[in-house]
Amino acid sequence: MANTLVQFRAEETVRIKAVNICEKLGIDLPTYLRMCMSRLIQENGVPFSMKVDDLSAGRGMKAMKAASHIAAENGIANMTLDEINTEIFEARR
Repeated sequence: MANTLVQFRAEETVRIKAVNICEKLGIDLPTYLRMCMSRLIQENGVPFSMKVDDLSAGRGMKAMKAASHIAAENGIANMTLDEINTEIFEARR
């Protein structure tokens, strides 16, 4: 199988940090990049999580998810706006 040259641009500081990590692992950056390409092929996709985790979603998003979970547990997740307003009105009385 013929080899081909693959090139791309990266910030110098990023390249230096990557090289330092690879050196600590006992490999060089080109070896690491070949490993990544091999895993991409083996997994038939990106070989690491590409999900937005709860930390990056922020506190507001966590609160909304928690509220949705509580509403689902209590059987009120599918209330209409009118039903919600009625509940609020009754609670304020």
